[in-house]
Amino acid sequence: MALSNITLGQYYPADSAVHKLDPRVKIVLLIAVIVAIFLARNLLAFLPVIAFLALAARLSKVPVKLMLKGLKPLRFILILTFVLNLFFLQGETPLLDLGFAVIKKESLITAVHYSLRLILLVLASSLLTLTTAPVTLTDGLERLLSPLRVIHFPAHELAMMMTIALRFIPTLLEEADKIMKAQTARGADFESGNLIARAKAMVPLLVPLFVSAFRRAGDLAMAMEARCYHGGEGRTRLRVLRCEKRDYYACAAVALLIICVVLCGKIY
Repeated sequence: MALSNITLGQYYPADSAVHKLDPRVKIVLLIAVIVAIFLARNLLAFLPVIAFLALAARLSKVPVKLMLKGLKPLRFILILTFVLNLFFLQGETPLLDLGFAVIKKESLITAVHYSLRLILLVLASSLLTLTTAPVTLTDGLERLLSPLRVIHFPAHELAMMMTIALRFIPTLLEEADKIMKAQTARGADFESGNLIARAKAMVPLLVPLFVSAFRRAGDLAMAMEARCYHGGEGRTRLRVLRCEKRDYYACAAVALLIICVVLCGKIY
């Protein structure tokens, strides 16, 4: 598995309508799209979700290859989910007799259903991180969580931690890729052998990766302290978040999406 295939946490800069949406709106809309995905009760109900994500990807100007690239690390999980549902779920209508097992129509539909749900969840989440800068995402999360300050909830600190974690995913993956190449050049083998042998072979990769991660965390903490960072108390922003017409249009589109998913689920 190429570590560069993981797109979570990466940002793709572009001048598009999706990039210009308020980050608070994008986070709420992502939650609404996830709800719509789980409300899909049959394959027909997935069509509005697929159409919506395709339109959003088109408007975002993010290359389709970049979005689909994030599915490559999940190939094993997708195949495992499909196979388990295909062969181990009970059904009544025989579809194909393989000799050692009988594929049922209901099992095939369920396998496609759950695999498609997982794919759409990954694509929707990737679209948020690819079209939202880490700093903007921090501001959006903090503003959404700000009402919880009444109960002394650390909204700014939590938003900062989540954004830093997302921001350093590509950095750590790049570091892991460099360490893996260096270990391979020294004779390490990460691909041959059984599962236990591969797990043992990952130790020379994980140890320096953890050391590098802690070193980066220490450097970041020192840099923030040197810049007199003391949390969000009294912090001002260069760019004040305001909802515009396009944000309300996006909300209306997602509301229409949920209605279409519910109706399609009742039709078939």
